[in-house]
Amino acid sequence: MPNQSLPQYHPTARELDDLELLLGGALQPTRGFNEPGSPVTLDLPHDVVEAATAQGGAVELVDPEGLPLARVDLDGAVTPLSHAEHGPFRRLYLSVAECRERYAGRTWIPVTDALTEIQLAEIRRLGPVVLLALVGHGTSWLSTVGLLRATLAAAELLGDAGVVACPLASRGDVDLDHHLGVQVVENYADGDPIVGLLADPGGELADDIVDIVDEDRPPPEEQGLVLFFTGLSGSGKSTLARALTDRLLERGGRTVTSLDGDVVRRHLSAGLTFSKADRETNIRRIGWVAAEISRHGGVAVCSPIAPFDETRQQVREMVEDAGGAFFLVHVATPLEECERRDRKGLYAKARRGEIPEFTGISSPYEEPEDAAVRVDTTGRSIEEALDDVLLVLRDSGHLDLRDLNQLNY
Repeated sequence: MPNQSLPQYHPTARELDDLELLLGGALQPTRGFNEPGSPVTLDLPHDVVEAATAQGGAVELVDPEGLPLARVDLDGAVTPLSHAEHGPFRRLYLSVAECRERYAGRTWIPVTDALTEIQLAEIRRLGPVVLLALVGHGTSWLSTVGLLRATLAAAELLGDAGVVACPLASRGDVDLDHHLGVQVVENYADGDPIVGLLADPGGELADDIVDIVDEDRPPPEEQGLVLFFTGLSGSGKSTLARALTDRLLERGGRTVTSLDGDVVRRHLSAGLTFSKADRETNIRRIGWVAAEISRHGGVAVCSPIAPFDETRQQVREMVEDAGGAFFLVHVATPLEECERRDRKGLYAKARRGEIPEFTGISSPYEEPEDAAVRVDTTGRSIEEALDDVLLVLRDSGHLDLRDLNQLNY
């Protein structure tokens, strides 16, 4: 039973994948997290470590809904508490022991993409096989659901193929990913043959699989989109965001939702203060809502200050995990110009010390290095500044802007 006195921690997507591999026996002989030389790590926040040290030397790892999954001692040892029961295709997430019982003697084929006709012909020559879909965070360009649907469709075409979901996450290091992947796949196969397919064999996809891929990864102009404007107070980001929202609504064809910082604070984030922690919570709430909008093919236009790179990256990850495109717009109007425009006198109050932690004065603004477009509104009309954004959106293919007459091309 879960120990209510232990602090709880919701792991990252990669850590949750690693936990499932540990609990399912696919990372044997690893006993847990943070072993010397192991890439299977758990990065606990400092406050969680402090609480765990004071309350038994362990922490409970919980899923996104708060279900305790495992106890992890501070030395990394893992004790299972329960197992995930819900989620698409949960029945395919078999432990190594279940795989051995069900599929012993078959050939194992790791799968990271939709299988082509050429690959299917190659597989048919191998006899009974198991398609091991590597659905961990960041491993496939398809979503978890998309890859499993495409793999199940391939198994049906093959006629006698098992399908197992393997949550092997990418770490962004080719050599490390390869080494860990070999270990995990070998543990699933347990001595049975393993055949790797050509990464780019050419050939067409079967019609049923094409439909799945097209639905999972639509073309840019049909993909969910989050337009995230960031910049100092008074930079013009909210004005640009409103102008863009208006243009998109006038044009039609897409559902568009505005998530303006001040409006969100009145509704979604009522009760939060302007402390650094609460401001970051506000940004993450905006990001979560925007990601859900993008998941369903909509366009979300956001315009918070969002001064910290770490939080902007968290929002980007939320959106990309939802299958949406994240488009960061840095409204880079200089501080001096923002102060000159200050109709509410906020900068003056901040310089007098009346507003603590004011971005640009007593709290830093970390300029983005990954913005899709950088716009300085100094001495420019809204239409001129907005054109900078619209041109990049047109060139990226995310919006068909041929009929927007303010563009001169």
